[in-house]
Amino acid sequence: MTEHNDDTHRTTSAPVVVGIDRSGDAATAVTWAAKTAEDRGRRLHILHSIDPIHTRPPRGPYDSFVFVTMQGIRLEAERALSIAAEQASHACPGLSVTTELTTGSPAGVLVERSSNAHLVVLGAATRAHTIRHLGTTLLAVTSHARGAVVVVRGTDPNRRTGPVVVGVDGSSVGEPAIGAAFAEASHRRTELVAVHAWSDLSRGEYGGTDYLDMPIEGFEAAEQALLAERLAGWSEKYPDVVVRREVDVSGPRERLAEWSKTAQLLVVGSRGRGGFRGLLLGSTSNWLVQHADCPVMVVHPD
Repeated sequence: MTEHNDDTHRTTSAPVVVGIDRSGDAATAVTWAAKTAEDRGRRLHILHSIDPIHTRPPRGPYDSFVFVTMQGIRLEAERALSIAAEQASHACPGLSVTTELTTGSPAGVLVERSSNAHLVVLGAATRAHTIRHLGTTLLAVTSHARGAVVVVRGTDPNRRTGPVVVGVDGSSVGEPAIGAAFAEASHRRTELVAVHAWSDLSRGEYGGTDYLDMPIEGFEAAEQALLAERLAGWSEKYPDVVVRREVDVSGPRERLAEWSKTAQLLVVGSRGRGGFRGLLLGSTSNWLVQHADCPVMVVHPD
């Protein structure tokens, strides 16, 4: 177990940051972020970023068109921020809410803000089947941000029943995700389910037999021991959290997706078992932020 006493994401001044646009998915993310900020006793910071505004006086018809168009976009963005702030205050009266309109790449701004945020929150479409549906901003932020990013999705993203579920791959790069999952389960006063899938196999048959049903002596006991070892230190730190351990031979997508139907939150690491820095978002995390039926927290190993 690793601890970071100087973690900027845990300082009392670190806000919950939610990035918005003008979609209905952003509205869902604002409500989720507001409730989380209220639960944590933190400020909510609502951020909207647009392309740079042309501020110089127009020098011709084209400049005039661009200037007027960008001013209209800016007014719409300010209106979206005002609506989001009202929505957050309605969901959580008394919550400290600040707004910010910036210019530039939305993903770049959110990645920059993530260094000093308690966590970054984004909305996602409830139905997404390919990477193009995910959105370039969401993909870039979940891949490059520091700390934790929550993608708010699912049919009932604000449910407060069910466990927190964490995917444990057994590697050291997954340790921050385990710590975040314990903290979330403690905050929410709910059970933690630790799912450890010790292979990347998919279900299939060999000679008419499902090969995942074939006995593989010694492996399951060893993986149970590995999982218990990974959780032990965190259980000591969070003695109030009841932990259920689940070990499966098959890949984690299937089990975590099934758990997402009843879980309050899924927690995963940002990279896979190998932990390669070139692999900015592991395949399991990538798939879950597109398909899970509850909010997904992606935790980066800062």
